[in-house]
Amino acid sequence: MKRIIVLSFFLCIGMMLHAQTAEKKWAVGLGGGAYYGNSKEGTGLITEFYFSRYLNPSFDLMLLNNFGLANTEVTNTLDFSSTFLNLRYKLNNGYIFQEESKVQPYLYGGPGYIFDNSTEGVNWDAGLGFKFPLSSSVALFVEGGFVEGLRGEKAVEEGTYTESFWKGVGGIEISFGGSKDADMDGVPDRKDDCPNTPEGVAVDARGCPIDTDGDGVPDYKDDCPTEAGEIALDGCPDRDGDGVADKDDDCPDTPGVKALKGCPDSDGDGVADKDDKCPDTPQGYKVDSKGCPIDSDGDGLVDEEDDCPTQAGPVENKGCPLSKAEFDNLLFDFDKSTLKPAAMEELNSLIEAMKENPELRVSLYGHADEIGTAAYNMKLSEARAKAARQYLVDHGIAPERIATVQWYGLSKPIAPNDTEAGRAKNRRVEIKEDK
Repeated sequence: MKRIIVLSFFLCIGMMLHAQTAEKKWAVGLGGGAYYGNSKEGTGLITEFYFSRYLNPSFDLMLLNNFGLANTEVTNTLDFSSTFLNLRYKLNNGYIFQEESKVQPYLYGGPGYIFDNSTEGVNWDAGLGFKFPLSSSVALFVEGGFVEGLRGEKAVEEGTYTESFWKGVGGIEISFGGSKDADMDGVPDRKDDCPNTPEGVAVDARGCPIDTDGDGVPDYKDDCPTEAGEIALDGCPDRDGDGVADKDDDCPDTPGVKALKGCPDSDGDGVADKDDKCPDTPQGYKVDSKGCPIDSDGDGLVDEEDDCPTQAGPVENKGCPLSKAEFDNLLFDFDKSTLKPAAMEELNSLIEAMKENPELRVSLYGHADEIGTAAYNMKLSEARAKAARQYLVDHGIAPERIATVQWYGLSKPIAPNDTEAGRAKNRRVEIKEDK
């Protein structure tokens, strides 16, 4: 009964420590060897079986059991059985030897409970061992140690003695269970310098995403994973330093403008120099796809220098159409106010000029010869002036662009009235530009 209580006590301690530890790293060891005792039995065979649990890089907890089989004259008989709760101090803890060393020395020791023939009691053990990893889960081990026995008088007639043992064993250790790996990258959290790596990203031995070109941008975020580049450009190089990655830069050796795929624009007109047919365009001028200033009306003056950019005009008039400073008089038949074909042709020319130059305004003045009374001729000259005005309005000229419509009768002749030729010139409507 006492044996069951003691073993249960040791197992409970091991389970408690397991529950209080974040990582689940377990191993089982099985081995055998020989022992030497200071009793009259002398030497014998010994078996070893243990469970161990990883606590930290320096310590493992071990629940170990040894069975000693005494070498008697008849056969090997059970000499002792002892169970220990040991701490194993690993010298491959990163301070003395590297954790992944091919040879991993350790020291161990702890309290135990021994059954030695007809006696039992508390004892202890201590020793030195070496592990030789074969894989991440399997290792061979060899160790030598001391097992403290019990004092007694019954078993030996010569008096009191202490049944202690020296042992040498070897065997195999198999680890099981898994270390916590929150980001599932294959590197345990305790060794992972980057514990939140996205799923599926390749990592190095430290658990950090691989950065092939060493530019500080991991490969899974690096648009140029084999060329060292800038973090701001997703790991891509920028030889000319213009803020455009070489892979996107049409002019990678010359600093340029991001909007033009890294190409320069000397005159700032929005057209790259390599495509600009007019590379010296003044600042602010509107340009076409070739980088040349726009001339909307095609009169040879660019819009920014054209006072009338939508109307063709000579350069000497700043791109505006020339207004007809003087127009031919409209001539009428005797005692008539009806427009003659020649008069209508002249008015059509005036209409075209006024449409080409929206700023042009005119005045109309009616006249008559001296045949007839002054009052009659005044009405006749009024009718002639109003006929010319109505023609302009009927053909799309806004009334407000006809500044003045006046009539003078026979009072302002331009030729002598004593001949028919002179009177014909006086039967007229004069057209003047309103300034």
